[in-house]
Amino acid sequence: MAAVQPVSTSSTANASPKRNSLGLRIWHWLNSGLVLFQLMTILFMFVIVKVKTLAPEFSQVLAEKGVNLPAAELRGLTRIVSHRIWDWHIWTGIIISCLLAFRVIVSFRQRGSQRTAAKLAAIRAREARGEAGASRARWVRYSYRAFYIILAVMVVTGLVLVFEDYLEPIKEVAETIHEYTMYAVIAFVVAHIVGVFRSEVTDEPGVVSAMINGGEPAEGV
Repeated sequence: MAAVQPVSTSSTANASPKRNSLGLRIWHWLNSGLVLFQLMTILFMFVIVKVKTLAPEFSQVLAEKGVNLPAAELRGLTRIVSHRIWDWHIWTGIIISCLLAFRVIVSFRQRGSQRTAAKLAAIRAREARGEAGASRARWVRYSYRAFYIILAVMVVTGLVLVFEDYLEPIKEVAETIHEYTMYAVIAFVVAHIVGVFRSEVTDEPGVVSAMINGGEPAEGV
């Protein structure tokens, strides 16, 4: 009679669904990278490259080589640079919008302790027990919800600007809202990075690794 091989507890735990689902982790890291890249395109446009000041710089460099171009042609050169960066910005925004739709799908596929409501309930239970950091954790969860709303607004207004030829009446309003949501996203990104670093080195180590390997096994899945 063949001996029954014991089942490894660790391998079973590794195979079970994690508290941070695979779909959530994929969305988190892809979205993080794309949002940072999106912000970098703005940084290049208005801080590093400064497209608005390129025409005089082009004119000066060309003049040193004995080439004089009319102002219209110089503006054409600067448009090539700005259009290329804006193309990256637009396509990145479209991918972010697709990822946002993916995030909605992921939210409906969460089970048990993977669900946001379950995570909030666990935090409230920690608050009831008087655990340190529980109140801050609850507000962090609320900030995530606010970020999703801001990101959705930024995506929608960005799409309005992409199709501005068909949505001319609301273009100006969408552009203003898009700009302010960008500032809000920058603020969230900075606060998120600082908050994660603080948690890692103080009362909640393992936050980053949990978003990589999924963290603890999910309950009720």
